[in-house]
Amino acid sequence: MALPVARRQSGFTLIELMITVAIIGILAAVAFPSYTSYIRKGKRATAQTALMDLASKQQTYLLDRRAYTDVQATLGFTSPSEISSDYTFDFQSFDAAANPPAFTARATPNATLQAKGEQIIKLDNLGNKTPANTTGYWGK
Repeated sequence: MALPVARRQSGFTLIELMITVAIIGILAAVAFPSYTSYIRKGKRATAQTALMDLASKQQTYLLDRRAYTDVQATLGFTSPSEISSDYTFDFQSFDAAANPPAFTARATPNATLQAKGEQIIKLDNLGNKTPANTTGYWGK
């Protein structure tokens, strides 16, 4: 009487599959916060670039008219489309009769970004940037 020949089965066992799923879950738990932080920092950098553009337009307006403007449309500034739902841009000129006049431009993050720790970003006519000396803001 011949002994039965053992057949090899191919495939994965349930244990091997569960170990693989656990490893993927751990990697995702580590990677997702890093990814969202990267996206948030990218949006902040875009907002800072837009503020610099706004300040440049204000300086050009000052050279042409010897005053800053409070009207965004006058400068031809539009919020970058990729962050238009994340940041609100506004600016204000102060004491147009002063010598020299002054302005402050501000990018205000929406409530979701503020809940994640994002701060209001400001830039004035003297180049003062707020928040100053804060990690992640203005190249610090």
